[in-house]
Amino acid sequence: MNVAVLGSGNGGCAVAFDCAAHGHQVSLFDFEQFPASINAVQNNGGIHCEGELEGFQPVVSAGHEIEKALDGADIIYAVGPAYSTRPFAEACKPYLKHGQIVIVCPSSCGGSVEFKNGAGLDLRDEEIVVAETSTLPYAVRLLEPGKIKIFNKLKGGLFLAAVPAQQTDHVLEQVRDVYASMSAARNILQTSLQNGNPVIHPAITLMNVALIERTRGDFDFYHQGVTPAVGRLIEAVDRERIAIGKKLGVDVIPDPELGVLQGYMTEATYDTGFITAPGFAGVKAQSGLDYRYFNEDVGYGLVFLQNLGQQVGVATPVISAVITLVSRLMNRDYVGEARRTMETLGLSKRSVQELDRLLA
Repeated sequence: MNVAVLGSGNGGCAVAFDCAAHGHQVSLFDFEQFPASINAVQNNGGIHCEGELEGFQPVVSAGHEIEKALDGADIIYAVGPAYSTRPFAEACKPYLKHGQIVIVCPSSCGGSVEFKNGAGLDLRDEEIVVAETSTLPYAVRLLEPGKIKIFNKLKGGLFLAAVPAQQTDHVLEQVRDVYASMSAARNILQTSLQNGNPVIHPAITLMNVALIERTRGDFDFYHQGVTPAVGRLIEAVDRERIAIGKKLGVDVIPDPELGVLQGYMTEATYDTGFITAPGFAGVKAQSGLDYRYFNEDVGYGLVFLQNLGQQVGVATPVISAVITLVSRLMNRDYVGEARRTMETLGLSKRSVQELDRLLA
């Protein structure tokens, strides 16, 4: 099978390496402003990996020509932070072909809808199937351009949904060889809500701002950054997320339970579960606050959750408080920026029942 991976960061390189390891012909693309990994993979002829997955896997091509990457691709993985989804979609728009599958990995929040909007596709269009995953299938860091370390490949707790959802099983069949643990979600609201990043990353970062600024991230983000008080904040955010899911008829797995299913954690608690999690061993904190744990997981993730809660009538006072505090720390108005909301996705002013029918 021919696979195109859009995005040459840690996640994109992990997806490319793993797909190549399963015998697929992989092409890697990124925009010209991100040349480091593309150049390294091109020069090396592939990707080096250490950790849970090890070795070297060849890549057919690595470059900045989107038409070349998409030509003949059966599956297209758009791998990157939330702000990369629309640029990827707009770049793909002239070259997408009938029968191709696009997987936004991870969704972050309605990523498949964002991709369809950016590519000019109708929400119910099935000629080009667009799906999304609930999270990145790996805990991975880029050691250097073209070389990654995979701390954990998820053992479970990884969900996928297509839009419309009636195409979900078809997509799962195509990726089962690489992602055997991936399960079908009810719809893209479940994959969006089941993304744990907005629950854990902002809370831990917010409670460790002084340490991050003082040490420039020279500590273990989970093992040292979580204490019982930090765990209580994570839990409070999680409870609001779970309440939104309940209102939508979606069973959201609490984050520590999900962590156990995924193989990160051995204890389903909000404090010691993270502190002792073998899957998080050695994962360092970010070097500064201007990082995706605030800019993406608050600016996109928590703002989206707050907005979705408002639409379906679920109060989110803790989520709102985190957004307010982080906005003040970063001297930004994340709510005002409205990077990803139900309005920007074209899903506002719809009832729970209407959303369920539209996305089915």
